[in-house]
Amino acid sequence: MTSPTPPGAPIRVLIADDQDMVRTGFRFFLDAQPDITVVAEAADGETAVALAREVRPDVCLLDIRMPRLDGLEATRLLAGPDVPDPMRVVVVTTFDLDEYVYGALRGGACGFLLKDSGPTLLAEAVRAAAAGDSLVSPSVTVRLLKHVTESPRQAAPRRPAPPTEPLTERELEVVRLVALGRTNAEIAAELYVSLSTVKTHLSSVQLKLAARNRVEIAAWVWQQGQAQPGA
Repeated sequence: MTSPTPPGAPIRVLIADDQDMVRTGFRFFLDAQPDITVVAEAADGETAVALAREVRPDVCLLDIRMPRLDGLEATRLLAGPDVPDPMRVVVVTTFDLDEYVYGALRGGACGFLLKDSGPTLLAEAVRAAAAGDSLVSPSVTVRLLKHVTESPRQAAPRRPAPPTEPLTERELEVVRLVALGRTNAEIAAELYVSLSTVKTHLSSVQLKLAARNRVEIAAWVWQQGQAQPGA
């Protein structure tokens, strides 16, 4: 995956959405941030993929429903498991419990936001993605993964294999917060540990579960009924 954005360098963002007003709104807000700059825009998925491969932005913001090539396929082409140098894709959409959401997560998206999440969370998602972290709207995480457990036939993030060894109590505390949509920084603050400690625990959990990302970790937590403290 592309290396995290160097400290001090502006985060270069590509915006892909078929609605002019959405692109304009995102660009206006993100360009106003001192550490973010929009370097490309696309009104369809095919153009988004071509531009992303050409300019190599730090973060791609993709809508799901776009003409010519939808956001699901665009995400897979830019961030999927078969991509040699995957980019960081944040899906920003109006859909939360739709099959499109699951497809985007399976395709390699590292972040997921609803369009009504607000500009502050949008900027946080961009920064998290650029730093190699991820951010999923808390309401989406809870509703989406809870829906997975209630509707097993619904397409969902890949189910991780059973742990190669049991998770420690601290690891369970960390992944429960991941399942509630917390960022690494929020988890560190809530558990009174350092950010590096949280990352160490998550790396250990990923190995134990053979999970490709934190979305699959969160899915495992919900599928195991471990999403609430004390579970």
